[in-house]
Amino acid sequence: MKRKNINDTSRRKAIKLLFSGGVGMIAGAGFLSAVSCKKNKVSGEKISLLSPEGKLVEVDKSDIQKNTYHLASREKSRKGIPGQKFVLVVDLAKCKNAQKCVEACNKHHQLTPDRSYITVLKMQDNKRSSPYWMPKKCFQCDNPPCVKVCPVSATYKRSDGIVLVDNKRCIGCRFCMAACPYSARVFNWKKPEPSVDPHHKYSPETSVPRQIGTVEKCDFCPDMLRQKKLPHCVTACPNGVIYFGNAVDDAVTNGVETVRLSTLLREKAGYRYLEELGTEPNVYYLPPVDRIFPFKEESGEDNT
Repeated sequence: MKRKNINDTSRRKAIKLLFSGGVGMIAGAGFLSAVSCKKNKVSGEKISLLSPEGKLVEVDKSDIQKNTYHLASREKSRKGIPGQKFVLVVDLAKCKNAQKCVEACNKHHQLTPDRSYITVLKMQDNKRSSPYWMPKKCFQCDNPPCVKVCPVSATYKRSDGIVLVDNKRCIGCRFCMAACPYSARVFNWKKPEPSVDPHHKYSPETSVPRQIGTVEKCDFCPDMLRQKKLPHCVTACPNGVIYFGNAVDDAVTNGVETVRLSTLLREKAGYRYLEELGTEPNVYYLPPVDRIFPFKEESGEDNT
């Protein structure tokens, strides 16, 4: 059965549904900050907006101003986004190794293919079962071994569940790589290519500009989360494989559908990879049952 690609309109609806509400990432203050306090020249063009009370109001276009986004400093990046506990769910029944998540992640973090934060593994549990594809990235553990072994606190755990690496502090000892049971980290052996934006200031939330002789990994795109946007791997997937959301709200979305996290995990027997290790990862998998396509060895464009 051919699954239609996710379109931008559906994504916006799903994201709006997931991240609205008192404890969601988009609060009523977002509306207030969008309306300029300055008295601008009236344009005569009206725009409808949703007020913090949930009422639809009309304002003049001249009263709308764009919020300027600034990257979090190294100090601020050590603090999680308040009221959030980020979680990711991968539906293995939908993955057909399209590689779009890998490509989007590489582009955003300015990575080369040999240094990808995401790998899509061919898995086969036994000789009688059919193989399947399994996207793997950092598991953002609540009990992360990598944090415990770092001698300079370059790797740290935030209150919102994200584990980050400050490459300005990293000394390249690679203790964290040895401690990670998921092999989710990469090491920069050679000087990275120049940043796309030479004026881009470094932030642990983007890992850009990258640093030679340091360790890197998937970071859940916290710079996007601060802008109330989904990680790039989620929006790039054409088959809705990856769900992302806030465990506090018990809600996740793949950009098309928004569902309760607890219901999804319960009804589809969600599990965590290598649960027995006690790392308490914040990435869950849904078993590859009732697949929407036959398994194919090929990857890329033909598998979208």
